[in-house]
Amino acid sequence: MQAGTRLNQPVSSVAVQKSSLFASRKFWGQVWLVVLQILMTLLLITFLVPTFWMISSSLKASTEVFTHPIQWLPNDPQWKNYAKAFALLPLATFIKNTLIIVVFAVLGTVISSAMVAYSFARIRWPGRNFWFGLLLATMMLPDVVTLVPRFILFKNLKWLDTFLPLIVPYWGGIGAIYVFLMRQFFLGIPMELEDAAEIDGASRLRVLVQILLPLSKPVIATVAVFALLQHYNDYMNPLIYIRSIEKWPMALGLQAYNSSYVQNWEIVFAASTVMLIPIVLVFLVAQRYFVQGIAMTGFGGR
Repeated sequence: MQAGTRLNQPVSSVAVQKSSLFASRKFWGQVWLVVLQILMTLLLITFLVPTFWMISSSLKASTEVFTHPIQWLPNDPQWKNYAKAFALLPLATFIKNTLIIVVFAVLGTVISSAMVAYSFARIRWPGRNFWFGLLLATMMLPDVVTLVPRFILFKNLKWLDTFLPLIVPYWGGIGAIYVFLMRQFFLGIPMELEDAAEIDGASRLRVLVQILLPLSKPVIATVAVFALLQHYNDYMNPLIYIRSIEKWPMALGLQAYNSSYVQNWEIVFAASTVMLIPIVLVFLVAQRYFVQGIAMTGFGGR
C-alpha cells in the first residue's frame, strides 16, 4: 500500500507540472494576441488617417484644407466640390473609359490565365516544366525593357490612341504571376474529378469550364482583384499609347487635375475620392474570396 502511494506521487506531480505549463503557455498566447491586435490596430490607423483626411478635405473650403492645426472635419461640407470636379474636366468620360479598359482587360486576364494555368497544371506535354520556368522568368524582366518594341508594334498595327494596346495583350496570358497562382490552385484539385468527367466524354475545355473553374472561385477572385488594381491604377501605358483627352482613363485624368488645379486641392481630393470608391467597394465584395485564394494557392500538388 505504501509502495503504491509512492508511485502515485510522481505521476500526480508530473500532471500538475504539465497543467501549469499548459496554463502558462495559454496565458502568454493570449497576451501575444492582445499585443498583436494593438499593433495591427495602430498599423490600420496609420494607413486610414491619410485616406480619411483626403476624403474630409474633399468637402472643405479652400481655406480649410491646410489649416494648422489640422482640421479633421469641415465646418460646412462643400458638396459642390464634387460637382466642380465633374464640370472642370470630363470626369464622367474618364470613368467610362476606365470602366471599358478595366472590364475587358480583367476579363482577358482571368480567361487567358486560367487556360494557360490549366495546360501547365493538368496536361502532360513535352517541355512543360521548361516553358513554365521560362514564363516565371519573365517576371524578372522590367516592363521598360519591352516598352520600345511594344510601342513600335502597336504603331505598325495602327493601334495608337485606341484602347487596344491596353486590352488585347492581356488576352494572351502574359501575366505570369496570375498563371502561377491559378496553376497552384489547380494542382490542389483532385485529379479524380477530371478523370471521371473525361470517362463521361467531357472535353478538356468542358472540364475546365464546368468542373475546375466553379471550384476555383477564390483564386479567380484573387486574380481578378489583382488585375483590376493593375489596370485601374495603370498610368504609364495610357500615357504612352493614348493622346486624346476624351480617351483618357481616370489615372491620366487625376494627373490632369493635379497639374491644372494645384491651387484648388479640394477639387483634386474630390476627384481622388471618386477614383478611390470603386476599388474599396470591389475589395469589400470580394474580400472573402480574395483572402481565401491567397491562403490556398500555396498548397497542393501532385
